[in-house]
Amino acid sequence: MSNQDINNLLTKIQERYLEDVKIIGEEAQAALLVESHRLLDALEFLKTNESCQFDMLRNLTAVDYLEYIEVVYHLYSLPLHQSITVKTRCGMEDSQIPSATVIWPSANFQEREIYDLLGVTFTEHPDLRRILLRDEFDGHPLRKTYKNGNAGKGGN
Repeated sequence: MSNQDINNLLTKIQERYLEDVKIIGEEAQAALLVESHRLLDALEFLKTNESCQFDMLRNLTAVDYLEYIEVVYHLYSLPLHQSITVKTRCGMEDSQIPSATVIWPSANFQEREIYDLLGVTFTEHPDLRRILLRDEFDGHPLRKTYKNGNAGKGGN
């Protein structure tokens, strides 16, 4: 799949979901920005549609932008040897999005890491609990607003 093919695919997906999906970035750095209420539908389409076949979740991460948290999915199509980036956003106060574990079980630990470090709740996650920090740890240390109140208390 060429960059043009990927751009055509991005446009096709944007047309499918209308205002719920936007293409952001340019050329090789283009990504889909999906409204969280459409996320699972869009991810399922990208995985199962014959023209997409993004059957592998290579990586799942998140970024704190102060105004919102952006969750980033890096997908790869083994049959087509092509990658795509999908992003969604949630508010800082209402930090929740649907879990992708129903589509890719491998999202389990990655979602737990994002929950632990950034405080994003993945609804319908099968086992959402801390994975890196102790249960007693107060807060989410990768949030830009995090104040290290755990120094000397065994939290770090």
